[in-house]
Amino acid sequence: MATAIDMSDNTSSRYLNRELSWLEFNQRVLDEALDPEIPLLERLKFLAITASNLDEFFRVRVGGLQLMVRQGLTRRDPSGMTPQEQLDAIAARVQKMADDQYACYLNDLEPQLAEAGMCRIRPEDLTGTQRDVVEHVFDSEIHAILTPMAVTSTGEFPLLPNQMLNVCVRLAPAEDAPDEDRFAVIPFAPASSRFISLPAETGYAYLLLEDAVAQFAGRFFVGETILECIPFRITRNADVSVREDSASDLLVEMEHVLDERRTASCVRLEIADNASEELLGFLQEALEITDNETLQLAGPLDLSAFFRLTDRQGFDHLKYDSWPAQPSPDCPTGASLFDVIALQDVLLYHPYESFEPVVRLIEEAANDPDVLSIKQTLYRTSRNSPIVAALMRAAERGKQVTAIVELKARFDEARNIEWARALEQAGAQVIYGVKGLKTHAKTCIIVRREPDGIQRYLHFGTGNYNEATARLYSDVSLMTRDEELGDDAVAFINAITGYSQPQPYRKLAAAPIGLRDALLQMIASETERKKQGQEARIMAKVNALVDPALIDALYEASQAGVKIRLNIRGICCLKPGVKGLSENIEVISIVDRFLEHARIAYFHHGGEGRVFISSADWMPRNLDRRAELLVPVDDPACRQRLITILETYFRDTVKARRLLPDGSHERVVSKDDRSFRAQERLYKDAREAIARAEHQRRTLFEPHRPGEA
Repeated sequence: MATAIDMSDNTSSRYLNRELSWLEFNQRVLDEALDPEIPLLERLKFLAITASNLDEFFRVRVGGLQLMVRQGLTRRDPSGMTPQEQLDAIAARVQKMADDQYACYLNDLEPQLAEAGMCRIRPEDLTGTQRDVVEHVFDSEIHAILTPMAVTSTGEFPLLPNQMLNVCVRLAPAEDAPDEDRFAVIPFAPASSRFISLPAETGYAYLLLEDAVAQFAGRFFVGETILECIPFRITRNADVSVREDSASDLLVEMEHVLDERRTASCVRLEIADNASEELLGFLQEALEITDNETLQLAGPLDLSAFFRLTDRQGFDHLKYDSWPAQPSPDCPTGASLFDVIALQDVLLYHPYESFEPVVRLIEEAANDPDVLSIKQTLYRTSRNSPIVAALMRAAERGKQVTAIVELKARFDEARNIEWARALEQAGAQVIYGVKGLKTHAKTCIIVRREPDGIQRYLHFGTGNYNEATARLYSDVSLMTRDEELGDDAVAFINAITGYSQPQPYRKLAAAPIGLRDALLQMIASETERKKQGQEARIMAKVNALVDPALIDALYEASQAGVKIRLNIRGICCLKPGVKGLSENIEVISIVDRFLEHARIAYFHHGGEGRVFISSADWMPRNLDRRAELLVPVDDPACRQRLITILETYFRDTVKARRLLPDGSHERVVSKDDRSFRAQERLYKDAREAIARAEHQRRTLFEPHRPGEA
C-alpha cells in the first residue's frame, strides 16, 4: 500500500488541498486492487476504475489548473498552494500512483489471472496457430480499418481523439536525409477491439491490439525499415465553459462545447516507457507537452479498458458472489404505488433495495388516466432510459409533462441533448435549467386527480434517475405525498422553469439560496446546545467536504465539544483530530463493491433527531453554482432507518479508513477482533426485511368474503 505524501506545503493551514485529497481517494480505490482478500477480477475492476478516475481528473481538474498557470494566476487556494505548486505536487503523486498501478497489474494481477486461465499473450510467445489467427485478424480487419498518417513535421501533427489509443511509428531516415528520423501515427478506431481472442487449450487467451499492430506494422509501410512502434495516448482539457450569456440557444451552445473539447489543448501524454528519446521528444514537441505532463508507463496503456475483461463468461469464481437488489417490502409487486404512498412514506436504500419502484411510479403515472401532469428533473440517465420513455409516453397521451434536462451534465451532454430533442418531439415541455447554474436536484412531482381532490406524489433522491447506476451506487429514494413538501417542490420547479423568484420554503432548503445557510444553522444549533450543557451530536455522509464555511462551522462545533462523525467518500479538506481545532471530529471513508453516493445528514437537535437527504455534496460548486435540494425526512420509521444506516457505516472495521490530520488514511481496526463490513450488513438487512415480509404474508390469515374472486 502506498504511503500518502504531505497534503499541503502550508502546514499551518486549516484545510487540506482539494486535488491531493482526491488523489488519496483514488489511492483508496487502488488499495482495493492491491487487496489479496478480494477476488481477482474484482481487483482488476478496481484497478480499471482508478485509471478511469484519473482520466477524468486530468480532463477536468488538471486542465483547469493548467489554464490558470497559463493566465499567470498565482492566487493560493485555502490550503495555501498556488496553481503551479498544485500541479507540481499532482505530477509527483500521480507518478507514484502510476508506479503502484503497474506494479499491481504486472507483478500481481496479470500472473495470477494467467494461472487462473485468463492469459495475456505477448507476441514473442504466440504459438504457430495463434500467430496465424492474429495474422488473419490483422489482414481482414485491422489493416482495413486503421489508417497510418505520415507526419512530416511537428507543426503538421494530426488532430487525435481524446483518450484514444494510438501508436507512433519511427521509420529509418530516407536516403536523401540520412540524419532525419521519419514519423507516422496510427490512431486506433473506436470500433476496434482492444483484446484479440486467441485459441487456447483451456481458459481465455488474448493479445492486445497494440501488440498485433507492432507485430505486423511493416504491412502499413511496405519497403520501409521500422525502428519503433510505440503506443501512446493523449488527454485533452475538458474544462471548457458554456458562454450562456451570449447563447440564444443553450442546446446549440452545448454542441459547440463538445466540438471545443475535441480540439482542446493536451494536458497529459501517456506513453510506453520503452520509447526512445527521439520519439518521445517528437511527440512532446508536437503536443506542446512537458516532462511534468508526461507519464512513461511500464505496461499496457489505458488500464480502464481492462474493465471489459471483468465480465468474461466462465470466470465467476474470480468475482464477488452476486448481491442482487432486493424488492422493497413496502412496495409489493402488483400493488399500485399511488395506494402505497397514500398510506405511508416509502424510503428505499439502493442498491440493496431495487430502484424498480421509482421506475414503476413514473410508468404508472404515464399510464394512469387520472394523472394530470409530471414534472421531473433529469441530470444523468441510462442509454435506454425507461423513465424517459415513460415521460415521452405520458406526453403523447396528452398529460402535461415538464422535463428539466440538464444539458451541462459533464460528459453526458450529448446524451442529454438527444433526450431533450426526443422529449420535445413527443410533446413534453423541456427546460434546460437556470442560466449560470446546473440543475442537480433529483425530484419528480406527479399531480393526480382523486375522489378527495388533487394530490401530489413526490420522489426525492440523492442519485440520478438511472436504473443502471442504481444497481452500483448507494443512494436514497424518498416517496411521499406530504403536502408541505409538495408545495415546496412545486415552488422549486417553478423557480427553475419560470421567472418567479425563489420563495421561502416550508420544509425544503435549496441551493444556491438557502441550503448552505440551513446547514450552518443546524450546525450552529448543535454548537449552542453543547455550550448550554446539552447533548449535541452530528453525523453526516457526503461524497465530498470542501466548503470553507461549513468546515469552519464544524471546527467551531468541535471546539464547543460537539461529537461529529463524518463519512466522506472522496475529497475532504477538513483536518480531523487536530488538538484545539477538531479533536471531536472523526472522518472515515469507505470504498467497497458499491460506490458510496448517498448524502445523509443527522443532527441530534435536543433529542428530536432531525434527518435530511440531499442531492448536494458540501462543496462550493454545489452550494453556489447548482440548483440542489436538502429534504427533511420526518416520517419516524424512515428517519430511524436512515440513522441506523449512518451508524452502520461507523461500525465498519473491514473497508473503513480513518482520515488523519496530514491527509493520509489508516485502517479502522476492530477493538474486539470481530470484523464488521457495513455494505455486507446493509445487504443482509435488505434480505432479512423481505424475508420477514414474506413470512408475515404467509402467516397472515385473511377471511375470504362472499363475492370475492
